Amino acid sequence: MKACALRLCLLLCVSAALAIPSAAQILYDNGPINGTVDGWLITGEIIANTFTISSGPSTVTGLSFGAWLFPGDVLENADVWISSGAFGGTTYFNQAVNFTQSGCSTNQYGYNVCTETGAFNGPTLMNGTYWLNLGNAVVNNGDPVYWDENSGIGCSSPGCPSESVNNIEGTEPSEAFTVLGTSSSGTGSTPEPASLMLFASGVLALGGIVRRKIL
Repeated sequence: MKACALRLCLLLCVSAALAIPSAAQILYDNGPINGTVDGWLITGEIIANTFTISSGPSTVTGLSFGAWLFPGDVLENADVWISSGAFGGTTYFNQAVNFTQSGCSTNQYGYNVCTETGAFNGPTLMNGTYWLNLGNAVVNNGDPVYWDENSGIGCSSPGCPSESVNNIEGTEPSEAFTVLGTSSSGTGSTPEPASLMLFASGVLALGGIVRRKIL
């Protein structure tokens, strides 16, 4: 099972890197998809994660995140809401975003773990900490969708790991996501597949107890 989990994590890490448009910079990265620990419902519930802008005025142009789905399901869209607080405060962006699904692989629980990438005309944000709210995910047949939990392991952006809040259950471990965009300073990073693959083996070495909020 460990060998299978390793192959899954390596595939997801590389797929996440390949799914990001080459023109986009990474404004904030909360670490790669784990795919083996847990997933949190984003159909009927809303999950909010903090992210930090640290490279000067930056325009958000997209989002990539890890999703757990039933085999054969395809995420069509989800509500993306950027605000000054979890579920509230000043709203900088609020829109249903279409996502492209890639790099799906089946985990040990029978779920497909996929990279979901969406592009949109987002806000220009100054340096500071904001909240990414994700919910109302829609798949082709109405099944639930879950946001992959990675607890921010492997993140390298200023301000990581994210704080995370569920609008039903309260505080929880943070999720796997990357905020994409352009920075006026030009200091945003781009993904390095080799680095992601090296990290993947470290994640799976943690092993331990599996906790699920899916059931």
